[in-house]
Amino acid sequence: VGAGTRVVAVLELSCFRLQAEIVLSLCPVKMPPVDKLLLEEALQDSPQTRSLLSVFEEDAGTLTEYTNQLLQAMQRVYGAQNEMSIATQQLSKQLLAYEKQNFALSKGDDEVISTLQRFARVVNELNSLHTELAKQVADTMIFPIIQFRERDLTEVSTLKDLFLLASNEHDAAMAKYSKLPKRRENEKLKAEAVAEVATARKRQHQSSLQYFCALNALQYRKRVAMLDPLLGFTQSQINFFKMGVEMFSKKLEDFLTSVATMVQSIQGQLDTEAESMRLAQQDLMLTNETIYIPDNNTTASKPANRNLLQKAGYLNIRNKTGLVSTSWERFYFFTQGGNLMCQPRGAVAGGLILDLDNCSVMAVDCEDRRYCFQITSPSGKTSIILQAEGKQESEEWICTINNISRQIYLTDNPEAIAIRLNQTAVDAVTPMSTFQKKHESFRPERVEHECPEAANSEKCLTEAPESADPLVIPGTPIQFDLCATSDDFDQNKPVSRRTNPFGESDRDQAATSEDLLLHQVFTVRFLGSIEARTDQSNELIYETMRQVLATRAIHNVFRMTEFQMVVSSRDLRFIDPQTQITKASFSLNDVTLYATHEDNKRLIGFVARVSDSLSESKALLNCCIFETNDDGDEICSIIDLGRKINQTERDPEALAALMKSIKLSADGKFLLLRQQMDKEEAEECLESEA
Repeated sequence: VGAGTRVVAVLELSCFRLQAEIVLSLCPVKMPPVDKLLLEEALQDSPQTRSLLSVFEEDAGTLTEYTNQLLQAMQRVYGAQNEMSIATQQLSKQLLAYEKQNFALSKGDDEVISTLQRFARVVNELNSLHTELAKQVADTMIFPIIQFRERDLTEVSTLKDLFLLASNEHDAAMAKYSKLPKRRENEKLKAEAVAEVATARKRQHQSSLQYFCALNALQYRKRVAMLDPLLGFTQSQINFFKMGVEMFSKKLEDFLTSVATMVQSIQGQLDTEAESMRLAQQDLMLTNETIYIPDNNTTASKPANRNLLQKAGYLNIRNKTGLVSTSWERFYFFTQGGNLMCQPRGAVAGGLILDLDNCSVMAVDCEDRRYCFQITSPSGKTSIILQAEGKQESEEWICTINNISRQIYLTDNPEAIAIRLNQTAVDAVTPMSTFQKKHESFRPERVEHECPEAANSEKCLTEAPESADPLVIPGTPIQFDLCATSDDFDQNKPVSRRTNPFGESDRDQAATSEDLLLHQVFTVRFLGSIEARTDQSNELIYETMRQVLATRAIHNVFRMTEFQMVVSSRDLRFIDPQTQITKASFSLNDVTLYATHEDNKRLIGFVARVSDSLSESKALLNCCIFETNDDGDEICSIIDLGRKINQTERDPEALAALMKSIKLSADGKFLLLRQQMDKEEAEECLESEA
């Protein structure tokens, strides 16, 4: 897009120049004389006249052929103009449809959207001009040439056929007249032959006169037929340019200037970015060739880093395909906290492979693979075999997993402890004979100065985005592990042992279900929690949902811990679905606020009072967010029912009235409990079928 003033000036100059050329070309000039067929010689029908007539006929045939070709060319112009009208209309619709496109990387394109909408209006106005131009081209160019071909050229062709027919009849009559006998004259036959010759000669004379007149007129009509359509086409183009100048000269000048400035700015950014990428590409191409070698330990003497606490890269994992057969698959593995995650190529998020706390890792010898190592869970029931690209990569993975299994990442200075335990990591690369010996050597030492929070929760390394709303304390870190914050929950667990959200625990803390009035179980996934200032409004839960989801998206936190949330009339308990161990418990008296998301009913949250670890007399407000497959409103209603039962347990009459208000099913059971029983029976049925 150029400057607006230059575009308008070019249009005006083209329009005026075209007008001037047409005026000059159409000035009165003396046309050269045309050749004619003499009407006086039509009756004589001499060979000279026939010879001249053949020239006129050849000229008419050439004119007919040229007219057909010219009409095809003009029809292509009209078709192109009509297609231009349709195309501009479609272009306008496509420009308006840009706003409705769901581009994954087009956030903040409001300026582009508004500019395209303005261009859509401009193109729509141009469409009206092109439609009018197509109509004028059809009326002033196509119609005259078609009329000339169908009227004049067809008339000449018809008169030619009539002339030839009359000439043949005259020749036949003359031949009959010439054969009259000389000796025996029959007056009657002679009179008939003479009359027949006269009639044929008159008919030939009339047809020749009409034919000669049509051929003479054709010499003039062909000039008009060639010039009139082009005159109409040119005039329609002039009108099109005039209407365009009148329509856009005043409106588009500032708009085109601003668009040109914006395009130049974007082009400048593109040039800068292209140059930056070119330099970066050159720098990357100049790196050492050893980075392309899978086992670069053979060419480089750089030792493996044995003090790593995080590791990521592609590994091959061995899968069993039969009793004795195996297969290998290549995936992207990475450590996240104390967990080993796996993410296939193209997947959005990774999945949990193994909990690395207190696990055992060692190098193993495989018959068909090199650089393999095995990770075994503390119970010894679960083990996986992985293959690295080279020896150095294998050693780094073994050392990293060994450091994580010792829970060094939970200490205050994990790097220093990793260096101190480096010798043990060196021993890990040598295959050991028994699992028990390896397990005992990897048992972690107690660190007295660790805080309980470091062992029980995994906090976000960067603070959550600050909010202008004072409901959430700005700068408070978001916890992604559910902490055991209830007062009656076991607080005597070792400080170096973090709460495992994936079902690996040595303790057996069975959840009690002695409350017979209400016992509802829902499957939920913990998203995060944050400390709050007040519990007076549901806006606190909505703001916490926003911050937790935003932080997960920013820091690529994909892991979600699944729990069975048990709602009773006394508390909320969160149970590990694999071990049935209660991970956290909140008294209903401490649950002060609960709500579901306004739009997404699968998101629920509640606010609970928890004791402050620094001050026993001070209580904090903690807002927890969960995701569920059930209806969030239903869960909130169950929590509300539990609170009501808890409040009326000491008043038998109020409790009886409350229980009567609950709907019953056909078999006389509470409807809420019946729904839960049906869900459990369906799950048991699916498990039995499996």
